[in-house]
Amino acid sequence: MNIAIINGPNLNLLGTREPEIYGKVSFEDFLEELKQRFPDIVLSYFQSNEEGRLISKIQEFRISGCEGIVINAAAYSHTSIALADVLKAVGIPAVEVHISNIFGRERFRHHSYLSPVCKGVIAGLGLEGYALAVQYLSDGNKRPLP
Repeated sequence: MNIAIINGPNLNLLGTREPEIYGKVSFEDFLEELKQRFPDIVLSYFQSNEEGRLISKIQEFRISGCEGIVINAAAYSHTSIALADVLKAVGIPAVEVHISNIFGRERFRHHSYLSPVCKGVIAGLGLEGYALAVQYLSDGNKRPLP
């Protein structure tokens, strides 16, 4: 199975940016751990601070045969109709991830344009949320919802 992990703006600063919220581990280090935890899954990774590059990459993932997307669009989750549109357009099952509990933060973070077009949302579980999303997508969405 081929799963893409997409991170939006400022997530390239993980490990040093507000460690009390986002932790002290860089995403690159965590990605290596994910690859070890899921050896049978091809994990592709892309991060950009630019909305247009994120949109183009999601379109590329459709062409390359990607079977699932784990997306943390960061602040773009709360502002980007265009990212929601591309996720809907490509038709690849996606799970939205947020490292922090967005509902325990500023009110503007409580709304996401991506959530309605994703299979689910994982928030507030730190980097482990990515692992849970990969597990869900790799299970082929077979787990029944309660």
